[in-house]
Parts: sequence; C-alpha cells; structure tokens
Amino acid sequence: MKNSIGIIIAVIAFIIMSSTYKVDQRETAIKFRFKEIVETNIEPGLHIKIPFIDTIKKFNRQILTLDAKPDRFLTNEKKYVKVDFFVKWRILDASTFYRATRGDISRAQNRLEGIMKDGLRNEFSKRTILEAISGERGKIMTSLRSKSNTDAKELGIEIVDARVSQIDFPETVSESVFERMRSERKRVAQDFRSRGKEEAEKIRAAADREATIIVANAYSKGEQMRGEGDAKSAAIYADAYSKDAEFYSFYRSLSAYKKAFANSGDMMVIEPDSDFFRYFKNKLKQE
Repeated sequence: MKNSIGIIIAVIAFIIMSSTYKVDQRETAIKFRFKEIVETNIEPGLHIKIPFIDTIKKFNRQILTLDAKPDRFLTNEKKYVKVDFFVKWRILDASTFYRATRGDISRAQNRLEGIMKDGLRNEFSKRTILEAISGERGKIMTSLRSKSNTDAKELGIEIVDARVSQIDFPETVSESVFERMRSERKRVAQDFRSRGKEEAEKIRAAADREATIIVANAYSKGEQMRGEGDAKSAAIYADAYSKDAEFYSFYRSLSAYKKAFANSGDMMVIEPDSDFFRYFKNKLKQE
C-alpha cells in the first residue's frame, strides 16, 4: 500500500514538473507543439505546457556584444581604411529570430556583422579619409544604426548601439594623410596669423591717429597759451614804457648800440648827425 502511494505521488510530481516551466528574467521563450510555434515572446515567470507534446526553447534577451574583426573599406578617394567596430544588440522577436537563425547566436552574429559591414562600406564610400576620421564619425554611426536596424528586424533583433572603436590607415596612405592634415593645420594657423596681423594693424593705426590728434591738440593749446602769454607780456611792456616814453627810447637805443658794437671788427657807415647817435650827441652837448 505504501509503495503504491509513493508511486502515485512520484507520478503526480513528475506530471506537475513536466507540465510547468520557468522563464528567467533575463530570458524569453518560444513554445513548440509538434515542432510548430504556438506561442512566442513568453514573458518571465512560471508557465504551463502539455507534457511530451509541447517543447520550450529559451533565448537570452540581455544586450549582447558583437566585437567584429577589423575590415578594410574604400573611401571616396579610392583609398582603404582599416576599421574596427562593435555592436550592442538584443533579441527583439523570438519567433522571427528562430526562423532566421534557428536560434543560433553565432549565426545571428555572423549575419549581423555582414549587415554592419555593408552599411559601413556604403557610408565610407561617400566620404574622404579626412571626413571619416574627423567630426563625421558620429554621423556615420548614427546613419548606420538607423539603416541597419531595418535589416536587423528581419533577423528578429534590435541594434541598441554601434561604435567605431578605431580607424587605421594602410602604410601606403598614412604618410599622405598625415601630410594633408599637417597642411590643413598650417593653413588654419596661417589664417589666424593673418587675421592677427590685420587686427594689429588696425589697432596700431587707431593708436597713431589718436596720438596725432593728441599732439595736434596739445600744440594748438600750447600755441594758444604762448600767444596769450606774448600778448600779456606786450601789454605789460607797453604799459611800462608808456609811463616814460623817453626812457623807453633810450633803452631801445642802448640795445641797438649793444648789438651794433658787439664785434670789434664790424664797420658802420652812417652820418654823424644821424638819429642813431642821438644820445651820444646829447652827452657831448652836456659836456
């Protein structure tokens, strides 16, 4: 009796275990019935199935990484660049993924790599080497991610992110590329120098013009002040001499005598009774 109960309990436990299955949080699943898909994208949790009839296939729905092998791509200049890239992807639709790849992650990776390389080949063919390695790398990946997602949906997957990790040049083109980069940098530097010289000339011309204006104003002010000083001096002299005209005449004659007889070798031809010797004559008469 006890053995019969034990057998019944074991059978019931087996039926329960074979009738249920668990899908982890990191997974999604497909239910097959006689190899035909009857339910797809099964959510995480505990589920029921028909024993011996239904089969369950689980898939990882976490974000996976495709670290592709570096490949060469031809640019718009008909020169090759060696590109290393990686892709972040995940399963979007389990049934489509299974039909396209038979549920094989490696097969999906290979097909996704082909899609990405076709997209990169198309993007690099539109650009020069300089454009590819400069600021347009982000544009390349944005455009590539958008276009490749359309093809990737046929595999039941979604491209979350795609990045170019490195771009190398074949040795035959490296030196020419670097030389072009150096020439471009020199051109930019020369342009900055030219602008700097032009700005310096403007500043220098403005400073010279300002200095000329300042000097001219100062000279004008000086001449004005000098004229005012001379006028005041003449007025003072005139006022002083007008008080004694005879003394002023005598003072002027002395100044004339001083200048006339400054050098002993000078000769002067003049009438003795000339007005020049006026004060000499007065002196002789007094004696």
